[in-house]
This record gives sequence, structure tokens and C-alpha cells, in this order.
Amino acid sequence: QVQLVESGGGLVQAGGSLRPSCTASGSIFVINDMGWYRQAPGAQRKLVATITRGGSPNNADSVKGRFTIARDNAKSTVLLQMNSLNPDDTAVYYCNADILKQYTSGVYWGQGTQVTVSS
Repeated sequence: QVQLVESGGGLVQAGGSLRPSCTASGSIFVINDMGWYRQAPGAQRKLVATITRGGSPNNADSVKGRFTIARDNAKSTVLLQMNSLNPDDTAVYYCNADILKQYTSGVYWGQGTQVTVSS
């Protein structure tokens, strides 16, 4: 079984920073792309940033220049450094990973971590 566990969300004032992390565990052979998505109340889940196994990032326009995605392949971890936060960033943040197991592959999701930015 594969699990993704997030941590590092919380409450912060506008202009502040947070750095949620997500670690994958279980019967994993290779982790390909990893990413972060977010879902605000009443809205659809949207892409925040993704990163390839080789470390190439892809950020949504709304977070460019403020958020940085990084990963540590040895620790099966993906990080999201979020700076200059504003109330529009308030959402539940989910990590996901494209994981190859011994005989199967699939996209797995974490349980989500709440990020709240107060004005």
C-alpha cells in the first residue's frame, strides 16, 4: 500500500510564509512527477505546482514568483515553499505523486493540509 502524508499547513497573516511537506511511503519502486493542488471552499481542485523526478518545476501563474516546489528523492518528499501569502491562497492543499510500484502504477493523493491566510 502507498501513503502520502502532508504536514506544515496552518494559519498565517497576509505576507507571511508556510512550507508544507509531503512524504510518500509504502511499496514504491519509482516516484515520477510529484505535485501540489489546492481546493478552496466551493471551488474545484486546482494545480499549484508540479515537479519532475529530475527536478524541473511547473508553477501555476497565480503562484509564480511566490511559491517554490522542491523534492528530495532520497526521502520521497516534496516541499512547497510559500511566500508572500494572501487571503486568496486560503485552501486545503493536497499533494499527489505518480508512483510506479513493482507491477502497477497510479496517481496517489494525500489527505490534505489546511492553509488559512488572514488579512
